[in-house]
Amino acid sequence: MKGDRVEIVVDAGDTTRTYEVVASRAGRRVETAVRRGVVEVSEVTRSGSVVRTARFMATRVLALVEQPIPREDSSEKP
Repeated sequence: MKGDRVEIVVDAGDTTRTYEVVASRAGRRVETAVRRGVVEVSEVTRSGSVVRTARFMATRVLALVEQPIPREDSSEKP
């Protein structure tokens, strides 16, 4: 779904760095996973193929903010 995005705040020693992974086209989504001390954020197509992946050490990740696309309810339409 176009508009899904995840912001990752990482400790970089003296400062913090913010990275953002965005679903760049319609029909794609962003998935997160934590495995073996590594945080993976991937952009995935409808069929499940991974387009790109960002990997961070879990000990360095300060915040992981998932921001889904706002959905319109059919009840809100006039």
